[in-house]
Amino acid sequence: MISVGIDISKEKSTVCVLKPYGEVVCSPFEINHTEKDLSELSAMLLRLNEDVKIVIEATGIYHLPVLSYLQDRGLFVSVINPFEMKQYRSQGLRSVKTDKKDSIAIANYGIDHWFRLKDYEIAEGLYQELKILGRQYSHYMCMRIESVQSLTHLLDYTMPGIKNLLKGWQDSTEKDKLSDFVEAYWHFDNITKLSLEEFTESYKTWAKTKGYHQSQNKAVKIYSLAQDGIPTLRAEMESTQIMIQQSVSVLRQINTTLKTILTRMQELAKKLPEYPVVRAMGGVGDILAPKLIAEIGDIRRFHSSKALIAYAGIDAPPYQSGQFIGTNRKISKRGSSTLRKIGYEVMRVLKTHNAPEDSAVYWYILKKESEGKSKKVSKIAGLNKFLRIYYARVKEVYQ
Repeated sequence: MISVGIDISKEKSTVCVLKPYGEVVCSPFEINHTEKDLSELSAMLLRLNEDVKIVIEATGIYHLPVLSYLQDRGLFVSVINPFEMKQYRSQGLRSVKTDKKDSIAIANYGIDHWFRLKDYEIAEGLYQELKILGRQYSHYMCMRIESVQSLTHLLDYTMPGIKNLLKGWQDSTEKDKLSDFVEAYWHFDNITKLSLEEFTESYKTWAKTKGYHQSQNKAVKIYSLAQDGIPTLRAEMESTQIMIQQSVSVLRQINTTLKTILTRMQELAKKLPEYPVVRAMGGVGDILAPKLIAEIGDIRRFHSSKALIAYAGIDAPPYQSGQFIGTNRKISKRGSSTLRKIGYEVMRVLKTHNAPEDSAVYWYILKKESEGKSKKVSKIAGLNKFLRIYYARVKEVYQ
């Protein structure tokens, strides 16, 4: 019975090998995340003639090379939640934080929790690729929001009020009428230097070229806004046009990237047997289905629907002390924030659009609202029910 604690850092780790009752097999030593060092470590552990379990703490992506290499060599590796390990370390009166002390604490954790350690199961290729794509999609969506805000800020200098007439950023990452328009005109002076008739014809020609409705009424409203507007950046400044057009170019590039990632996610998700089941659920469309599957991953890794709900961080752990039993508990938020965001978006879509009459989640949300719960609390309660239904239906696919 040997516990190997590995404190993971970027490009290197500290290893400690212990037996029960604090017997030290190997004092803490450092290894680099290289083929040579990991090969020597695995060879040393395989030479031990006892049951060996390796314990590491999840550290984003830094632990992945060590995890995959050791598992490929047939070694037992258990990955522990960082919060749980932090709670274990803080049991003493003094707080000491060094890599050596951390590796000893992780090895001791393995001894104390020996019989409940689980060998880590690396996600299948499809799920892993989906998750990475999903996280990249979220990253570029944040960049898109920042780019929209930046361009909107510039338009307040050159074309104040134009974004209220030509809305195009809210729902689509493909066609963007506002971006197309400001790229062509970019300043009110480029509109007012033309007569109303000239601008109307120019607008119609532009709309026809870009595939938009050729509305004369819209052209008149834009011309009126340009005459009344007061730009605070002059059109004569060369940098004005550069800033506007570069902002539009960046936004378009991000939109293209988002579309590429989403298309790939949809292709991968459709290869999974649970995709038709997830796609058929209320509130889940072609965009949310691959994002939801990507974040949840293989449903078989959860032992129950409660585990899935806890993974989302929307569980409310019980609190009882003596005669007191807490009933007004808040969600833990100790889980995947990305899954909570996607799930809340599903609830928003479900509530906004006409739900099928057999949608138990939709009627459950309405029930909570009728009981006096706020709309946000009702949606979180609906998400809880949605995940339980998700678990049951997808689990059935694999039975």
